[in-house]
Amino acid sequence: MSAFEQGRVRPADNGLANTAAEKLRSMIPAAGAMAYPFLLDAFHLAVSPAAGPMSFGRLVLAALCLLATTAAPLLGLACAYWMTKAEPSSFELRARRLAYASTATPPLFVLTGVGLGLLHIPVSDELVWVAGWLAACLYVLLGSEQVRPAESAAITSSIAKWRVTHGVAAAIILLYVAFHLTNHLLGWLGPEVHAAMMKAGRSVYRSSVVEPILVGLMLFQVAIGMRLAWRWSAQPADAYRVFQIGSGIYLAAFILTHLNSALISARAVHHIDTNWAWASGAPTGLIHDAWSIRLVPHYALGVFFVLAHLASGLRGILIAHGVATTAANRIWATGLAAGSLVAIAIMSGLCGART
Repeated sequence: MSAFEQGRVRPADNGLANTAAEKLRSMIPAAGAMAYPFLLDAFHLAVSPAAGPMSFGRLVLAALCLLATTAAPLLGLACAYWMTKAEPSSFELRARRLAYASTATPPLFVLTGVGLGLLHIPVSDELVWVAGWLAACLYVLLGSEQVRPAESAAITSSIAKWRVTHGVAAAIILLYVAFHLTNHLLGWLGPEVHAAMMKAGRSVYRSSVVEPILVGLMLFQVAIGMRLAWRWSAQPADAYRVFQIGSGIYLAAFILTHLNSALISARAVHHIDTNWAWASGAPTGLIHDAWSIRLVPHYALGVFFVLAHLASGLRGILIAHGVATTAANRIWATGLAAGSLVAIAIMSGLCGART
């Protein structure tokens, strides 16, 4: 082969190598999602009383494993941001949407476990979980390299209208969310205080009139939110928009999972009162139960993302009404910090902390 021929072949080889490397990188969010249940297993083994007295090394290992379970959602957000392109190919857009989907790993894994139980399917939820993500990876890899056409102005205008509707519905649901989070924070004062406030609240939100409306609004939010996420995920986005899309996808999965667990599994099928004991995994507790440990990141990130998503929406409203971007960004960051503190406080109470 001549030097000229070698020079022509090498760029092609490099192109193939770059394409293969890009496709491997696009699988990183799915790999994180597939590792998620095994990180929970490692945490359970580290804290299990059967392994003997708790040592400092086991405590550190448990803490690292539990912290690593948050890596899948955060990794998904980071990859979705890195994959943002003005004119993505079919493969690139599928890879980006897979990254966004991985942000909902904790609620989707809970939904997998509860769903298999409701359907009486005697198959390991971890096996079903890994198989599902491998199928999603295959779907992404089968995407073509052809660049997709840009969306029309009419579609963009339609998105803006649905965004306003989404915000109005969110303002109504916020009343229930504020009560629900406050109720959980009262868990620090003991299950009795939590139960007393819940009883008062249930007289309103479980009434024959309010409950169907509330559930309908939540399902409406999920439908509209997923429509917005699907459209926005195909467009260029800065870090703030990526976070808003990813947090919205997490909340959509969280709402569906929570409604399925509370309304269908607990109340309709097993006739269990969804009280403090149910939420805290009594009598074993969330930390020491091999199945219930998945609820810790599920609940914690659910609280964080609901407040952070509201902060993202508020940021957009403030900027649209002339507030300086730097000021809006500070308010957004404050919302994220508040969401983190509330999530830690609620989960500490559910895991046994008391005043």
